[in-house]
Parts: sequence; structure tokens; C-alpha cells
Amino acid sequence: MKNKQLTDRQIIDLIEKNADIILPLTNGEPNKLLDILEANADALTNVKIHQLLALQSRKYIEGAYPGKLSHVSYFLGGATRKMFQQGFVDLVPNNFHEIPGILKSATNLSIVMAVAAPMDEFGYFSLGTQADIVSEFIGKVPFILEINKHMPRTFGENQIHISQIVGFVENDRPLVEDIAVPIGEKDIKIAEYVTENIKNGDTLQIGIGSIPNAVVSLLKNHRNLGIHTEMFVDGIVDLAEAGVIDGTQKFTHKGKIVATFAHGSKKLYDFLHNNPSVEFLPVSIVNDPREIAKEERIVSINATTEVDLYGQCASETVAGKYYSSTGGQADFARGVRFAKEGKGFVCMSSTAKGEEISRIKLNLTPGSVVTTSKNDVDAIVTEYGIARMYGKPISERAKQLISIAHPKFREELAFEAKKLGFI
Repeated sequence: MKNKQLTDRQIIDLIEKNADIILPLTNGEPNKLLDILEANADALTNVKIHQLLALQSRKYIEGAYPGKLSHVSYFLGGATRKMFQQGFVDLVPNNFHEIPGILKSATNLSIVMAVAAPMDEFGYFSLGTQADIVSEFIGKVPFILEINKHMPRTFGENQIHISQIVGFVENDRPLVEDIAVPIGEKDIKIAEYVTENIKNGDTLQIGIGSIPNAVVSLLKNHRNLGIHTEMFVDGIVDLAEAGVIDGTQKFTHKGKIVATFAHGSKKLYDFLHNNPSVEFLPVSIVNDPREIAKEERIVSINATTEVDLYGQCASETVAGKYYSSTGGQADFARGVRFAKEGKGFVCMSSTAKGEEISRIKLNLTPGSVVTTSKNDVDAIVTEYGIARMYGKPISERAKQLISIAHPKFREELAFEAKKLGFI
């Protein structure tokens, strides 16, 4: 194994001109390898790093190495959002499950750099909290690993043998933990409406944020739930430990919790370590609407920032400015449509800015981007109830959405909707 341990110089020598380097998201981000690239940026020519949701702000993301090293994002986060707005970061529109295909067609797929748990006795490394966009390239694209003893050893299609890597470095760095978003009274009310529609034996996709956290908190009396979700979050651990999740009634991967990446607390990472009940699969499988639909009783729970009276959900912009990206929301919106008994809930509080602004609008804020289309949306939920969208005419959609808007905005919305002939 030691003969595959790389020096800084060897790593830089492996990076050709115009190389495209692919990174996993969140804790799959190889900090030491990125340090090496930045320290030697003068030796690079037009190298692009492709990644979703970078965790750490870096000089190359801030445009410090023009013509040398740059960042291409597929989902913005705190480390990239301002830099995108300032023109230093490129953002590629995408559906999450299609990113590996985009990388195959639009990049050189030069090398993958990723964090991994230490090698086992059989010569295999585990990508730990990740499978995401990189695992399907195992055995097809050169890999450089950053070995970290803090990364949990997990199972699924995220195993890579020492014979399949170019080399590795070591960096025992504690994983970044996510602080749970506090749950408010409105979140609980929204969650109550959603959980009324979740039956024992259903399979869940749970998004991130206070509303999905609230939904999880209300499921402790359910039984035989399954999980098929892009992101493994802390709430899933709580449900598994409470005996709520067993996956026995799933239609695929029976008995397994399926995810494509995980991010949360140390409790979550400890739960994942050597846990055979969890399988990490490539996002091209987990988020493929055709695969999602095989779970005939899939329930998708996601969030949005605003909705218009057509039912269009703008989930990746805030006040008309780009904030994140599509992620897997559109994937699961399509997947539940194909599923025999699929249900999709897009959730939000009815107002923003201390009840000054309605999140249900006649038209979306200028500059907003539609994430879940009017044709795919199933149901919208606020603290005032559920508006059923799928298969409904625009007039019925408008009436239902107005009924779950904050009461102070309903009269104005109804007046404007009548002027346009919606109702």
C-alpha cells in the first residue's frame, strides 16, 4: 500500500492541462488534496474542479488563480453562493440524477479526488458518507483518495479497491457536522398535514430543513417505513433507533435504507459506521425517476421558497436571486408521478419577512427559477393546509392555493386571480 502514497509533486504531475477534476459533495471534499492544488496552482493550466455543495470557502473559488484553477458548481452553498454572484464560479443547470451523464459528455473526466475510510483487510476503501456523483466512475476514471480515519465505513456501490486507485494521501480530519435547524410552530403544523398522508409501510424521501425535521419528529408511532432518499439526515437515525424504519415493505432493496450521500451530526456518522442496513448508491440510481417509481408507495417531502397560482415551485432562488440549484426535488417530483401510489409534498410557510410577504403569489418574483413544474407538482402544503395540484385545472389550483395562503393575502390574491381569469 505504501508504494501508492503520493507526494505533492507526484499529484501535480498527474494533472494535465485542461484537466477536469471531479469531487464528491460535503464531507467527500478532499481538503488536503485541494490544499496541494492551490499551493501549486502556478504549475496548472486551465484546470477545472467540478463539485456540488462545497463546504469550505477557498481562494480558487474566489477566482484567485485565473487561467490556472477554477470552480464549476452544480449546486451552490455558503462557500460558492457569493462567488457565483460575483462571476467567479460557473453554475451548470441540472437534475441531480443526470450529473454523472453531464460530466461524461461535457468534461474530460480526468480524475476523481475523494475522501475515503481506511482500507479493510480485503484491500477495499469505502467512500463513507458518499456515493453521489463519483461512485459510478470507480474502475473507469483514475481516483486519488484522501484517507481519513474519521470517515465511517459504509456499504453499497461506493467500494473501491486499492488496485483501482492511482494513489492516496492521508489526512485525519474530523468530519464537518451539520447543526439541526430549529423546528417552529408553523413547521409542526405543516408536518401534521403531511404525516396524516403517510401510512405504515410507505417509503420516504426526506429533504433537508426544519419542515422535514418536523415531519420526522411526528412519525415515531408509524411502523415498517422504508427510506429511499438522496440525503441521509439525522432524523432517519432517530426513526431507525425507534424501530419505525425496517424497510420490510419496500419494493426495491428490501430491508435497506438507500441514500446517495449523508450529512449531519457525529451521531449520524457513528450510526453509519459498519452498518449493513444502509446502502449508498450512485445518484444516477437513487434519483432516477424510473428507479424511484419502482417504490410503488414512495412519499416525497421537500421544501420551496415560493409558489405561483399555476403551482410552479421556485425552490432554488430567493427574492429572484440564485441561492442553490435544483438538487433532487425535480427528480422525486417525477418519480412519485410514475409510482403506483406515489405522493409528493412541497412544503413552505405561507409568509416570509415576518408575515410581510406572501410566498403564494400571482406570479413568481422576477428572476425566480422554476424547480418543480406545474405539470409535475403533486401537492403544496403550508400551515393552513394542503392544496392538491396534480390533475387539477388552473382555476381549481388557484382556489386551493389561495385557501392555504396567509389570511391577510387571500383577498388580494383572489382579486388579482379574477382579473386574469384564473377564477
